[in-house]
Amino acid sequence: MIEVKVLVQPLAKLKVLDVSQVMAGPFCCRLLGDLGAEVVKVEPPAGDQSRSSMHFRLAGEDSPGFYALNRNKRSIALDLKNASGREVFFELVRNADILVENGVPGSAKRLGIDFEAVRVVNPQIVYASISGFGQTGPWSDRPGFDLIAQAASGVMSVMGAPKGPPTKSSIPIADLGAGMFAAVAILSAIIRRSETGEGSYIDASLYEAALGLSVWESAEYFATGQSPMPIGTRNRMSAPYQAVQARDRPFVVAAANERLWKRFCQAIGRQDLQDDTRFAENRDRMTNLEQLIEEIEKTLAEADADTWIARLKEAGVPVGSINTFSEAIENPHADHRKQMIEIEHAIEGRIRAVGFPFAMSDAALAVRRPPPTLAEHTEEILQEIGLGGRLDDLRSSGAFGS
Repeated sequence: MIEVKVLVQPLAKLKVLDVSQVMAGPFCCRLLGDLGAEVVKVEPPAGDQSRSSMHFRLAGEDSPGFYALNRNKRSIALDLKNASGREVFFELVRNADILVENGVPGSAKRLGIDFEAVRVVNPQIVYASISGFGQTGPWSDRPGFDLIAQAASGVMSVMGAPKGPPTKSSIPIADLGAGMFAAVAILSAIIRRSETGEGSYIDASLYEAALGLSVWESAEYFATGQSPMPIGTRNRMSAPYQAVQARDRPFVVAAANERLWKRFCQAIGRQDLQDDTRFAENRDRMTNLEQLIEEIEKTLAEADADTWIARLKEAGVPVGSINTFSEAIENPHADHRKQMIEIEHAIEGRIRAVGFPFAMSDAALAVRRPPPTLAEHTEEILQEIGLGGRLDDLRSSGAFGS
């Protein structure tokens, strides 16, 4: 008899309240939802701010940015300044495993939905607060924006070209990093809860996420006492490991060790570089990096990028094109890895999105729910928590906004 293995969602038994807006919190909760958690998005009556955050739209009123951050969720709109709204909220809390909020520090307490208030109702809840700079400390009242965190964390000071102006990463690494780190902390707290039966409070921030991602840069500072400087596409540890210019366009090469360096020199017909004392070892190449790249690009100017890429690949040197997003997504490898998915949506018809950033042998990751319209699941959620018969009373009392 053939045994049929049933694939399950890893977090299918967990219930999450997403009381967050815009990016860090919603991204954290989307990660949990993608892994199977049942996520209820608790929105203010006007909706998550990211519903209107982009200047372009598809067919509906909501932003594509909102769609990207809020799949695998259901939506209910509650006025948490209203007593009836908070009553519904705490009924949701009773059955939740996880709560994520990313308001300004102190705002949850002012609304009466902070960790201390929530754990009275549900002592086992894992409660995560994500803010710009954390709930405590002299910078805790600074605005919680990715740009501000990138600037304060030093990230902007090491981005961009050498001697160029400070540059922000166009991918919001502080926001997204905070969401990922919070998700890791949440799941760690869930494992701990299974052993102790106790809930946890998690204090995550964009500032600390950006610092946490600065592995090479912080290592350089601690080793030398000097603040690292921007290096463009170069690597802080080895060379040549960067974008280089061919006759028609730049491409990237990663000759990150002595074996690859020798292969690189042979592949471009510059064995003389191996014998040049300026470039003999990696530390020499790093010291004389400007001269090294000048010599390399003098040779690369003799042919097109495709020619060099093919030659270096054949030699076993890591090399590649610098793709646009369309080239990164619309290609056979991305298709094979299921990195472009389509989500059925009641208004948009279909939404294209980036898929899951990993695969699991015993789980079928899937978009079970499209991004919700505002308050789309209010009646359904109220039925589940035993308040379905009070819908009209709750509406008239302002639970869902005026």
